Amino acid sequence: MKISSRFTIAVHTLLCILEFKDEKITSNFISESVQVNPVIIRNILIQLQKADIITVKRGTGGISLNKKTENITLLDIFNAVESLDEGKLFSFHENPNKKCPVGSRINDILQPKLDNVQEAMEKELKKTTLKEIYKNLKQSDDRL
Repeated sequence: MKISSRFTIAVHTLLCILEFKDEKITSNFISESVQVNPVIIRNILIQLQKADIITVKRGTGGISLNKKTENITLLDIFNAVESLDEGKLFSFHENPNKKCPVGSRINDILQPKLDNVQEAMEKELKKTTLKEIYKNLKQSDDRL
C-alpha cells in the first residue's frame, strides 16, 4: 500500500507559494518545480482551495494562503488532497467468506488495530505545521 503523491505534491506546492510569494505564481510555474504536468497542479490547487487553505486568482494569476502558516498542519493538507474511503486510511476486501473462521472475523479483529495506526499517523501529521516545514526548507538553504 502506498499513499498517493498528491500529499507531497501539495506540500511542495504550498512551499513554492511561500518561497516565491513576490512572483506571479501559476500552475505552470509550480509544475516546473514539482516536475509534473500542470493539470496535476491545477487539480491540487482546486482541492486546497476547497479546503480553504489557499485562494487562486483567475485571469491575472496569483495564489495566496488563506491562513497563517502556523495554522496549517500537515493533517490539514493531507485531508485536503487525499480521498479516504469513508474517512478510513485502510480498506478491507469487500466479500470475505462469512463461513470461514478467518473471513468471518477478519474485519472485527483487524479494524481496531488499523484505526490505531491511522490515529497515530493523524496525530503526527497534526503536530507539524507548514511554518515548521518552511523553516526547515530555509535552514537547508543556509547549509548549501
